[in-house]
Amino acid sequence: MSTSTKKILLVEDDLDIIQILSMRLEINGFDVITATDGELGLEKAKEQKPDLILLDLMLPKINGYEVCQMLKFDDDHKDIPIVITSSLHMESERTRAIEAGADAYFLKPVDLELLLVKMKSLMNEN
Repeated sequence: MSTSTKKILLVEDDLDIIQILSMRLEINGFDVITATDGELGLEKAKEQKPDLILLDLMLPKINGYEVCQMLKFDDDHKDIPIVITSSLHMESERTRAIEAGADAYFLKPVDLELLLVKMKSLMNEN
């Protein structure tokens, strides 16, 4: 039996954001896996092979830039779309995230409708 449910890895250290985003993603038919620090996020990305990763930048243990770069420069994981969600509003942060390999960058609080549209677009490209 084949399933078309897409698996999303949400790497975020704010439990309120995890709860809100997980609920919205699940309502929209996604299977959500969560990690609360960069180290765990990296492990889950490699073990679970999600269809897309929502990644915060300011994370304990390993920051989001490093997680993104490690995955994007790994042949086994480089095709997983990574969407950065961040409260860092400086353009230099967006540039740094894109240079690390991010496919998109959303400022917090995230516009959930725009995020969903972008996520679906990125997953259909792969």
